[in-house]
Amino acid sequence: MTATTIADPQSFIRANTRLRSVPLVPEIAVFLADESVPIWQQTEDELNEAGLPPPFWAFAWAGGQALARYVLDHPVTVRDRHVLDIASGSGLVGIAAMKAGAVGVTVSDIDPFAIAAAELNAEVNQVHLTSCGEDVLDTPPNGRWQTILAGDIFYEGDTATRAFAFLADHARAGATILIGDPGRTFLPKAKLVRLADYHVPVTRDLEDAEIKHTAVWTISQDCL
Repeated sequence: MTATTIADPQSFIRANTRLRSVPLVPEIAVFLADESVPIWQQTEDELNEAGLPPPFWAFAWAGGQALARYVLDHPVTVRDRHVLDIASGSGLVGIAAMKAGAVGVTVSDIDPFAIAAAELNAEVNQVHLTSCGEDVLDTPPNGRWQTILAGDIFYEGDTATRAFAFLADHARAGATILIGDPGRTFLPKAKLVRLADYHVPVTRDLEDAEIKHTAVWTISQDCL
């Protein structure tokens, strides 16, 4: 069972989260949960399925906040471009790209709840996002996206390896790559160039901190 088996997943999101401004990006409001465990349990109860992945879509993660802030402050990175936001979660970064002048933004996430959340959050922020519920990390470069945004994707080994290979392939083809990350375990820092630093307010029960030092990176030309 997935979010598509619920008659109205957006109503579920509205009922179990609150529309709030994002701390580092107050220009944008998204539906956020107050705590991780209750929304996680509620999702499993609603779908009658145990062992579901965490509801990443219900939180404004540090990497995503930093990346959204960077895009809004540096609109040249996305303006008049076709943009991909991978592992998009709430859609925060994609929304920021649209507000910064992107021609179009595709938000990609394999969690159908994330897709529903991104579409709902785009609506309340009065922008349009194109959603993709498929794993795009094996997609070869084809000129479709001029900028690719990746927030908080280097948290697990296999995913990090695939994500870096995908991003590097597209960088070689000419795409601008921007990564938001607070120093996750599998972030390949030696292959990246730091562009900006932020101190990001976060949820303590997720990050074990109230402020997370977070950076925005791009891929080093020496690694391409």
